[in-house]
Amino acid sequence: MVIVVQNRQSIITSCTLAFLLLQGCNSSSENTAQTPEASPAAKTAAGNCTDVGGKMLMTWKDDVSTLDPAIGYDLQNWSMIRSLFGRLLDYEPGTTKLKPDLAESYKISEDGLTYTFKLRPGIKFHNGRTVTANDVKYSFERMLNPKTKSPGQGFYTSIKGFQEFIDGKNKEVSGIKVIDPSTVKISLTKPEASFLHLVAINFSGIVPIEEVEKYGEDFGKNPVGTGPYKLVKWDLGKKLVLERNPDYYIPCVPKLTQITFEVGQDPTVSLLRLERGEVDVLGDSIPPSRFVDFVNNPKNKDLLARGTQMQTGYIAINTRIKPFDNVKVRQALNMAINKERIVQIINGRADVANQVLPPIMPGYDPYYKGYEYNPQKAKAILSEAGFPNGFSTQLFANNTDPNPRIAQAIQQDLATVGIRAELKTQAQSTVIAAGGQKQGAPLIWSGGMAWIADFPDPGNFYWPILSCASIAPGTWNWAWYCNESLDKIAKQADAMVKPEQAEERAAAYGKVFAQVMEDAAWVPVFNEQRVNVHSNKLAGAEPL
Repeated sequence: MVIVVQNRQSIITSCTLAFLLLQGCNSSSENTAQTPEASPAAKTAAGNCTDVGGKMLMTWKDDVSTLDPAIGYDLQNWSMIRSLFGRLLDYEPGTTKLKPDLAESYKISEDGLTYTFKLRPGIKFHNGRTVTANDVKYSFERMLNPKTKSPGQGFYTSIKGFQEFIDGKNKEVSGIKVIDPSTVKISLTKPEASFLHLVAINFSGIVPIEEVEKYGEDFGKNPVGTGPYKLVKWDLGKKLVLERNPDYYIPCVPKLTQITFEVGQDPTVSLLRLERGEVDVLGDSIPPSRFVDFVNNPKNKDLLARGTQMQTGYIAINTRIKPFDNVKVRQALNMAINKERIVQIINGRADVANQVLPPIMPGYDPYYKGYEYNPQKAKAILSEAGFPNGFSTQLFANNTDPNPRIAQAIQQDLATVGIRAELKTQAQSTVIAAGGQKQGAPLIWSGGMAWIADFPDPGNFYWPILSCASIAPGTWNWAWYCNESLDKIAKQADAMVKPEQAEERAAAYGKVFAQVMEDAAWVPVFNEQRVNVHSNKLAGAEPL
């Protein structure tokens, strides 16, 4: 999930919750092609690079919650974190292809259970210290440690020794071994079709132990990584300033010398400032009240960036809170929501969703009809469930437009069937925190926060947000949903790592999500297209 600060290019090409629309990765026993080592000239002043220079200003309505790679997982901080921290692997700019990053090469064993990464020599943290394999081991174990409360922990359950470590039985993760100062080996308990993607996402960002120990829980406000940018200023509630890392290992990268993020900015005012040339990118996208006139104005054609997203906007139903522990109540909610009306609120920039997966994701079932919009039937089912007069509850939502208006539409639909929902429209960090508590939020409208795939694999729509493995405080399984039989099917599907098993794997995940819909853990609402705007000072490839 990310607003994409293209840290390998000169600009932000789009502002989208999706990281990249990546294609699945299949295991191989061959080494990757090695990328060339940076020459000494790459670490000299930017003056050696003719195309380096310039600054960029981006605005956001809300403040940033954290820049800790183990914890940050929302629309605002994902790309900032990506620009501050390196990972073992990364993606080719503007493509879906994985490439070495801090690791100059890697090798996968024939059985698909062991991954050996060779670190690139001379990579430095922003504090000047050279990165070693011990930093990789520490960073992974810190992220997996329950005390860190990382929402990414559930991604990495296949690492050998994972369970013993999080249960406190072992002080180390047995599957993460330092072979020598520049080599680390990660062993899995089972083949994992998407594992290489997991070492390329933010949760695998490499951090220096001395800086984490220095700042403790405040490390997220004082981040130190290896990325192309480093944080030089953070005025809470006002702005963050990132500056070019002169020691970055890729010659003449990054291009911009400074990126400033202003927070606490009203999106409508920010758009006016952009039109005056004062702002370069809107983090909150085009305000709905201005969308139609701005997009239809011919002079703005070259300022628009459009992107297809592997996204589903949904209402999470907390299955552990009464009366939503009753499946009939959850099914009634699915029949009560007028999704077409909600799509109209966002100017038609979406298609109605009837299942968890978006249409371009493997495992999506084009023949599945879903729950019909039928308030009368919803009322009848509620009566059967023992609630002929409905009940009262709470609906949480991000307070950035259009989400409050969408929440109001949902509130009205629920009232039609007798469900009286008190609205809790709050900053997204507050809503996320409420969703991560078992008794924190009965209903959550996900808009502005989730869910867009971190990589194009159906497992990414299951393990972090709907699996038993993701049931823990601070995670994104806001439905607190757990079906152990589905975890078993998903594990079997993830072991299908060969290219010829792709269709079989997608079909297996199709069965998983069909049951999720039968259990009605969510009300899928729409699959959104992302449209954003940038100033005429920025140029570059269109987003995927």
